[in-house]
Amino acid sequence: MSIALSKNSTVVLNSIRLAAFRLGIGIGGTFAPGAIVERAARWFSTPSAKARERAGSVESDARRGVMCVDGERLAVYEWGELQSQPYVLLSHGWSSFALRFQPWIAPLRAAGYAVVAFDQIGHGQSSGRRSTLPQFARHLACVAEHYGPAAAVIGHSMGGAATAIAMTEGLRAERAILIAPAADLAAALRRFTRGIGLPRCLSTRLRERIEAQAQVRFDSLLMHPRVTRLAQPALIVHDLDDREVPWEEGERYARYWPGARLLSTGGLGHHRVAADAGVIDAALQFLSGGRVGERVVSTPNLPYGYA
Repeated sequence: MSIALSKNSTVVLNSIRLAAFRLGIGIGGTFAPGAIVERAARWFSTPSAKARERAGSVESDARRGVMCVDGERLAVYEWGELQSQPYVLLSHGWSSFALRFQPWIAPLRAAGYAVVAFDQIGHGQSSGRRSTLPQFARHLACVAEHYGPAAAVIGHSMGGAATAIAMTEGLRAERAILIAPAADLAAALRRFTRGIGLPRCLSTRLRERIEAQAQVRFDSLLMHPRVTRLAQPALIVHDLDDREVPWEEGERYARYWPGARLLSTGGLGHHRVAADAGVIDAALQFLSGGRVGERVVSTPNLPYGYA
């Protein structure tokens, strides 16, 4: 009962917050548009505080440590013998945390892998309050550099996008598994602005503000031009019923990444797909060299299909 009340309270608080923000847009959009854009930019780059609370309550047998990156403290988790076993690096998504991958640990350990995970800044037990996709990718690369070449990187949602970016910029991994990966930050921003009711005229200013803060153009973070450069085998897992990151974005990875295959699921949505036992079994089969999923092909005469 207490859990249900807690969830209901969170929904009510989020609804009140959204209603108050929309009321503020109606007033401030006319008299103080800059303040509205600034507030929306902070909201877009601020992970859920509720997820941080949940992260602190998850039990784990991991060895825990801290890495200092960009003046922030990253909480790091280790399992297995990193000196003698190949390791898998885990990359969580937005408003999530490393120990959300707990269902993966025992299967990966049983398959002979050591495992490394970490909380991004503003997430889990790490320091900081805000984060961006470029920071996700940079900090993932820093952790990978510290531990050396990985047998595989497994990333969920924004952690999947960060994995692809980091690999195109030098992160060394033999394989990649991307689960419900975001492929287009501009599309994510459009979903966000629709959700908060931001007018189109202010949406353009919001994008410019976020690009200035992150010192990066959204177009440079589009995935399909990037992943064409990757030679490593990849498994893209995406649910057809994903309401947060459309299945089409995962399909885009599979179509443009030369060594990628697509595993489509149904009825799992955006979050349950990352902990589904069937998905974990398929991922382990892929890591052992098995043929999993379908090869997506695209040519001028065949815009979309499977091989």
